[in-house]
Amino acid sequence: MSKIAKQSEIRFKIGLNEQNVPVDIKWQATDTKTQELRDCKSIMVSIWDAASKETLKIDLWTNEMTTDEMHSHFFQTLLSMADSYQKATKNPYVKDEVKAFAEQLAKKTADWETSRG
Repeated sequence: MSKIAKQSEIRFKIGLNEQNVPVDIKWQATDTKTQELRDCKSIMVSIWDAASKETLKIDLWTNEMTTDEMHSHFFQTLLSMADSYQKATKNPYVKDEVKAFAEQLAKKTADWETSRG
């Protein structure tokens, strides 16, 4: 294991209503120039738990997040995951395949949105 040269921290602050639904999400990273909490409408965090050998997830969004914003957030996350996976594994197929899948899914999503009126 490599020696730790530096530590960084990412913090999320979630404001909940009476039904425990997120109404306010803020985040902060210690490596940013400003140390202020920044607003956001959604977070999707995946964590690999080495002990249990499984992925743990945190998916939260506020009721102010629009459907169009969720579509964008989801598709950008999907494409970003493909980039990260390719970088980590050197798998030459994943980026193009996920991009093609995301484009197909985006088209179907747009068609579905149009059909809903």
